Amino acid sequence: MPSSVRLQEMIRVIRSARTQGEERGIIQRECADIRAQFRQGDNGERSHSLAKLLYVHMLGYPAHFGQMECVRLIASTRYSEKRIGYLGAMMLLDENQDASLLITNSIKNDLSHNSQYVQSLALCTLACMGSAEMCRDLAPEIERLLRASNSYIKKKATLCAVHIIRKVPELAELFTPSARSLLSEKNHGLVGYSQTKYHSLLQHTLLRILGHNNDTASDAMNDLLAQVATNTDSSKTAGSAVLYETVLTIMDINSESGLRVLAVNILGRFLLNNDRNIRYISMTSLQKIVQTDHNAVQRHRGTIVDCLKDQDTSVKRRALELSLALVSAVNIRSMMKELLIFLSTCPPELRSHTTSGIFNAAERYHQDETVPNLIQLITTASELHCYTVHKLYRALVKDISQQSLVQVACWCIGEYGDLLLKGECEEIEPVQVTEDDVLDALETVLQSHMSSPATRGFALTATMKLSTRITDNVDRIRSIVSIYGSCIDLELQQRAVEYNALFKKYDHMRAAVLERMPVMDKNSPGHTNGDTSGEIKEPDPSKPKPVEAGLLSEPASQCYETYLFQINAVHLNFLLIKESWTKNVSWFPQKYKAEMQKRCVYVHVVLTETVYEKNGLSLKIQCDKQTETEVTVTLIGSNSAQNDITNFTLQAAVPKSVQLQMKAPSGNVIPAHGLGQVTQTVVLNNPNKVSLKMRIRVSFSNQGAVHQDTVQIDSFPTQASQTSVSPL
Repeated sequence: MPSSVRLQEMIRVIRSARTQGEERGIIQRECADIRAQFRQGDNGERSHSLAKLLYVHMLGYPAHFGQMECVRLIASTRYSEKRIGYLGAMMLLDENQDASLLITNSIKNDLSHNSQYVQSLALCTLACMGSAEMCRDLAPEIERLLRASNSYIKKKATLCAVHIIRKVPELAELFTPSARSLLSEKNHGLVGYSQTKYHSLLQHTLLRILGHNNDTASDAMNDLLAQVATNTDSSKTAGSAVLYETVLTIMDINSESGLRVLAVNILGRFLLNNDRNIRYISMTSLQKIVQTDHNAVQRHRGTIVDCLKDQDTSVKRRALELSLALVSAVNIRSMMKELLIFLSTCPPELRSHTTSGIFNAAERYHQDETVPNLIQLITTASELHCYTVHKLYRALVKDISQQSLVQVACWCIGEYGDLLLKGECEEIEPVQVTEDDVLDALETVLQSHMSSPATRGFALTATMKLSTRITDNVDRIRSIVSIYGSCIDLELQQRAVEYNALFKKYDHMRAAVLERMPVMDKNSPGHTNGDTSGEIKEPDPSKPKPVEAGLLSEPASQCYETYLFQINAVHLNFLLIKESWTKNVSWFPQKYKAEMQKRCVYVHVVLTETVYEKNGLSLKIQCDKQTETEVTVTLIGSNSAQNDITNFTLQAAVPKSVQLQMKAPSGNVIPAHGLGQVTQTVVLNNPNKVSLKMRIRVSFSNQGAVHQDTVQIDSFPTQASQTSVSPL
């Protein structure tokens, strides 16, 4: 391509390229020519070369080497070159590049030019890419042009002022006088631009901006906002507008909790307004604050659900989003009922969103009880145990993709594996199954990528239980179990370690511990079978509660049957109960007392002590292991609030003579309503045997608020010795 081609010819040649490689070759040759033109100085071709480079930039190719040429052309006295220079500056420069500062003086000179078109170029460029430093330097020039007689320049200057206010808010006061005068202009375009500017000014002068993250300013305006909120008549549109601005101010500043509840109640009253626009903006505002003021918004749940019946689709959509945000563990059943009714009548465009919202809520709050219910049904039908285990074994061999079915099959194989190996079943055609066949099927489940951690737990436990139901492959079972003693999944690893202990230290107890489970009563305490009232009930404090132990990883508030249902494992120590458990066991199913005593040969009593209880968080310390020079303690965090605690962290400090080792925590989120715990193990090495003390810093977030506190621990709970179980 000749080096002197014009822009139109270059565009034609580039478009005619048949391949991307050919296009790159044309661009590279043209860029080399453009660089040569820039080096030659003022030869009349500089503006044409920059125009071609800008087209290359629009195609996505590098054009940064043209930045300095933009600076030189802006300083030119020729309008044609100045125009291309300013265009290049808006395309190739931004406020983060040093080259942008080099054009500040040129822009200042052009703002005083006698040609309105040159002034317009400078104003447009400053409004497009002006940095904070450039805005501070040129703000007086812009304010001067706002008072000019030329409406064309006034419009450009107004938009430039908007950019300056947004970039440097403290300069807003400089433009306040001119903003008032612009609103009285006769030119409609200028009035429109001035409204944009006035809006930017208001954003930086309202009370909610002044009180944002400012405790002093917020305290000063709390009483005033309360008076306005309680004394303003909302029966007219003007009063509603004032109340709405008051609510926004209350929510944006560091207001008192009572004032925030008042603001939410005002929005709740707006939901009853006949004007759909008011209902819409009310739900939009509630949607923004539902995470930080969940309980206050929850009080208006009934009114919000009623808005699902509104005729306006936009109002329905906002009501749906807000309803889904209000779903919690307490109201899951009632809210799902309302949402399912809405799903049957909602517009087609909302069905997908409604369905996904219902599914996500069910996945989060509904515990799948299909597996324990089916297991309970199987245990009660003793005459069908042989038929069931044969059928489930065949299903397991055929397909392991259905996780719930696989879990039930593994449970049955572990319980009734001896019936499967006999090959005698009157209900179906007998099939001879060998021990290796059964173990191969369980190993397939353990090794499959389709198996969830819970399914692998079922399979490992079934494998272990078969060690008492078969005769020739016990060594193979011992080998399988030992492999998972170093599994990355902590739950599976813990079970494998416990089962290894049964093979070694407690082998004489293995047959008794792993014998067949008793029939599980559907109506026994602790087994809800899915029939709950939808509300979380607090446990009875008069009844003794199991506490967590080294060999138990599930929440200790579950009773014997529920524990078996949830983890389907037979651990060496089934329950750890407070010292008074033998005196008050009315909560425990009568027919399982003997079973409990027979299987729990030893009960390891662990004492805990509460060291912190505030803002829904309860922190306990538990002594797990103690020697002459070393103490291992576990910090256990639980949450009694209605919302999950997030970003939970613990930091500890001890005297200089004590060495501290903090293990990784089990997580950083503590579920609400005491439905889970976070634990962290701390090892204290005390070679000098000084008096142990520890200071703990607790940090967590709850309902959007960040809490941080310090706890001083001057004494540690002692570890009780191993105690045999007393007769029940």
